[in-house]
Amino acid sequence: MSNFTKSLKENRIGILFMVLASLQTALGQMFWKMSDGGINFFLIIGFLLYFLGAVMMIVSFRFGSLSVLHPLLSIGYVFALFFGSIILQETITESNLIGTFLIIVGAALIGGGDN
Repeated sequence: MSNFTKSLKENRIGILFMVLASLQTALGQMFWKMSDGGINFFLIIGFLLYFLGAVMMIVSFRFGSLSVLHPLLSIGYVFALFFGSIILQETITESNLIGTFLIIVGAALIGGGDN
């Protein structure tokens, strides 16, 4: 078994939790944006989702290495790009796609970089 697959296997639960934490924090930030700076339902839901993401992040550190898991929070940028495009009708540029691709590649390489 290669070092890459060994690291993925050892950190798999932590990686899953960290990706879920990134998803929740990105959703929370999207709801903050949807609140338009007012104190309303969207703001409260955003805080709740962001809080749950932070708790999930803390829990994930029990199931893997900090040096592998923490950089995976960058996946939140990928989620935010697609939420902005699909839900908020924001435009995705070519540079957004290139940057997103680089984030995904980097996160995949770091996710298997424990050894």
